[in-house]
Amino acid sequence: MSQVVLLDNEAVQALEDPMHPKHRRVVAQAQVVAQRKRRAASIEVVVPTAVRVEAGWDRTASAWAFPNRLRINDMPLDSVHANTAAAIRNRTGVSVADAHLGAAIQSAPADRITVVTSDPDDMRLVAGHRQIISVSI
Repeated sequence: MSQVVLLDNEAVQALEDPMHPKHRRVVAQAQVVAQRKRRAASIEVVVPTAVRVEAGWDRTASAWAFPNRLRINDMPLDSVHANTAAAIRNRTGVSVADAHLGAAIQSAPADRITVVTSDPDDMRLVAGHRQIISVSI
């Protein structure tokens, strides 16, 4: 079974700042993923690039050294994802970053999709027909 873990804006911000009130919860999720990877589980952690921009994650900045070590992959906002995200945003009124998360959810080839989020209601809204596991932070 393949699994993808997606991070929303607040989850990314919490990773960067040890003083963020949700830092420990997000780091705990990262530790769970790392343990499963050690057991050869197929898990990929992804952040849509629109989320990364909204959170201010500059991979070249030293302030982001900790998140950079976690092997979190970018999902670019290419033409296909942009069209899906635009449709989601037009239908729901969510932010561009949440719409890009929705596009990532809807196009994920994984059997299991987990979203680490501060807003599980929006994630269910943008997920469309896909079943997701929301981990609230």
